[in-house]
Amino acid sequence: MDIKWIEDFLNLAHTRNFSRSADHRNVTQSALSRRIRALEAWVGTDLIDRSTYPLTLTAAGKMFSESARESLRILDDTRAVLRGQNDEKNILRISAGHTLSLNFLPMWIDSIQKVHGEFKTKIVPANVHESVLSLVEGNCDLLLCYHHHSLPIDLDPDRYEYISLGTENVIPVSIPGRDGGPAFSLPGSKSKPVPRLKYSSVSFFGRVVDLIQLKTEQKSYFVDTYESDMAELLKKMALAGRGIAWLPESCIVKELAEGKLIWAGSERWSLTIDIRLFRAIEGQNPLLNDIWKTLTNQIKKR
Repeated sequence: MDIKWIEDFLNLAHTRNFSRSADHRNVTQSALSRRIRALEAWVGTDLIDRSTYPLTLTAAGKMFSESARESLRILDDTRAVLRGQNDEKNILRISAGHTLSLNFLPMWIDSIQKVHGEFKTKIVPANVHESVLSLVEGNCDLLLCYHHHSLPIDLDPDRYEYISLGTENVIPVSIPGRDGGPAFSLPGSKSKPVPRLKYSSVSFFGRVVDLIQLKTEQKSYFVDTYESDMAELLKKMALAGRGIAWLPESCIVKELAEGKLIWAGSERWSLTIDIRLFRAIEGQNPLLNDIWKTLTNQIKKR
């Protein structure tokens, strides 16, 4: 039994709607349904009455929800005690997307330590939704993520603040062809669609690519050949010549410089997004408060 199943169930009990809960949990509706079914199989009885709208809990579901909520509370309280015993106040816990964890975070931590001094860090790679939940639930001190005004991060500005650390360009790339141009180029045609290495529709970069295609206002033609939530995997497939991929420029600096990957379209097919660092305004971690002061002072000096 996965603890995420319980979190899924409690969210569904709150929203009483599979579609809304799937959005909250950042999974497809079919995946959420499978996880609820798996939980019901583990419990041994139906927890959801699917014949009503909005859906309701069965008698067993109501009983289980009370126990599940209390169990999670006990687990959270116990974890907080154990973390206190392990002196986690001296560790900076950062939740970040996989691309930022690999390509931005190591250099950023090094730059801060040169100014602030050495400190311990604990990095938790996760997708945007999981990272936001981690910050809201107090499981991390900082959330490092990409941001665009058309794809906002759902955090209450009265409770959370952020610092902009820079920008990132998301660009379409392909291996070069024999003539030196891209082997695959945008926008493609009906008779010759472009093989596309795509992100899943619920991922942040998937929504970024959708936004790019929307703002170009140009008809494009694709045949999807591979799908992943991780830019690093799409990068490997692009280098193997499997198609075009939209990638953060920071993860292909070397490949662009060596000519192994080149632009597969004009700048109109790209998008600049922010890199933001969020924290809870009422954070109690002394190390975090000191580092935040260091960061804000650096910004003032720019």
